[in-house]
Amino acid sequence: MTTLHIRDVSDDVAATLKERAAAEGKSLSAYVAAELAKIAARPTIEQIVARLKARDRANGPTPDEIIAAVRAGRRCCCSAP
Repeated sequence: MTTLHIRDVSDDVAATLKERAAAEGKSLSAYVAAELAKIAARPTIEQIVARLKARDRANGPTPDEIIAAVRAGRRCCCSAP
């Protein structure tokens, strides 16, 4: 495992992280490591865009069908009972 040293963390941020760690019964180090693991597991915006561009849209709705669905949803949500 690698050791990270984080500098220039504001007192407010450090206090918040310590409180959250204590609330979960973890050390500050264990809490921050878990949070970093969650961040690292999420795809980047670039990865999401690449996945979306790679999708086959041949069987998807047409632009007219999408517009009609949006308009239908607006009518449904905006009508007063």
